[in-house]
Parts: sequence; structure tokens; C-alpha cells
Amino acid sequence: MNRLLIGTKIVLGIILLFVSGAQLYAQDNMTADEIIQTMTETMNPAQSQGTFIMTIVTSSGQDRIFVYETFSKNHGEKSLMKYLKPSRVKGQAILMLNDADDIWIYFPRTKRIRKLASHAKKQKLEGSDFSYEDFGGSDAFIDDYDAVLLGEEKKEGKRCYKIELLRKEGSSVSYSKVIMWVEKETYIPLVIDYYHDDDSNLLIKELLTSDVKLIDGIYTPMKIVMYNKLDNTHTKMEVEEVTYDVDLPDDLFTEMGMQQ
Repeated sequence: MNRLLIGTKIVLGIILLFVSGAQLYAQDNMTADEIIQTMTETMNPAQSQGTFIMTIVTSSGQDRIFVYETFSKNHGEKSLMKYLKPSRVKGQAILMLNDADDIWIYFPRTKRIRKLASHAKKQKLEGSDFSYEDFGGSDAFIDDYDAVLLGEEKKEGKRCYKIELLRKEGSSVSYSKVIMWVEKETYIPLVIDYYHDDDSNLLIKELLTSDVKLIDGIYTPMKIVMYNKLDNTHTKMEVEEVTYDVDLPDDLFTEMGMQQ
């Protein structure tokens, strides 16, 4: 190997080392707000369409299983769920607009649409451990909480930012405090702890994500489990299929679109 080639490799090595070091420095010096912003953008892609399996495990250990198709637009500001199974809810649809501030439910047997009251977003969705608010993709973590970076911890063997979110005065979100562990590589929250509306020391729910895959260039947790610490129940969400390379029409997210 000639000296010129050796010298070139050394220079390239130094450049790569400098660049990667600069990236690490920039990452490790991110503020809590920047981390939450990046995480929110990762978890709320522009558009998506997928099929999910939801398994509700009751306190007696019994399983209730639902399969539904979901559509999302405008980074989660508009979302539509259409149930495929079981037969008793097939065709039922839930439309959430304005980040789940406005919710409608379509009942195919009666062919009626009911608009839920504004406080309904805090209620359980189909008896699961997720509320409508939990399902609504939004900027709530950005707009309704003050973020504090508590440091770095490992979860599931992965390096994570540990972030504390304290509800802002006047905000109507359901949780007084949220603590999350955001993986440094993918910006996926591996664990999210939710604290009671009236007691910031009372942990009521814990969400765990796993089996993260890169789909259409977007990191996607294929399994999400919400544990209810008070009721001793949990709900598992599994992605059967999902795509982000879609162009969903606006009229899908209407009362007419719910019934199609």
C-alpha cells in the first residue's frame, strides 16, 4: 500500500471520527424540549394506515380481542378507527379530530353517529386501558407540559433520555405528571409513566413499547402495552401491518367516511 493511500485513509478516518464525535456532542447536549419535539415528530408521522390487534386482559385474566383498521393524517390531528373483529363491533368506527378534542362514534346496527362530550376524551376506549386522549396523536407533550431532562438511564439495555413532564397551569390534559425514557438512537419512548390527575405522586398507568422496526423510513414500535396500576389490568396493541407511504383524502375523516 503506497504512502498516499495510507495518508488518505488516515485523513478520512480523522474526518469521520470528528463528524461522529460532533454528532454525539450535539445529541448529548439536546435540551428536554428538543428531545420531546423530536420524539413527537417520530411518533406522529404525517400520514399512516394500518391494521392493529388490541388485546384487553382483565383483572380475572380473561382476554378480549379486537382487530381494527386505523387511518391518521396531519401528524395525528385527524384519526379514524374502523373495527373489523369481533362480529359484534364490525363496522363500528371512531373519528377523532383536533387531537381527540372532538370525537364521534358510528354504530352500524342503528346507522347512527353519536358525538361524545368534550370530557369523554379521558374515558377508556372500548373498555381498554387506553383513553381516547392516549390514542389522539397530538402535541400535548409539547404544549401542555414543562419538560425537564433528568439525565440518562438504560431501559431494556438501551441508552435513554429520562424526561419529566409537569402539567402546565390551566392545561386540561389528564395527567399531572409524566415521566418517560426516550431511546437515544430512535427517539422512541420505551417507557412512559403516567401520574394521577390530582396526585403527582400516584402512578396510575405505565406504557411499554418494544420490537421497534424501521418501516418506510420511520421507526415504529410493533408492540405497545399499557398497564393499569390501579385496576391490575393491561392492554396490548400489536401492529399487524402499517404503511406511511399513503395519501389519505380529507373526506375520509368525516361522518360519511366513517360509514364507508
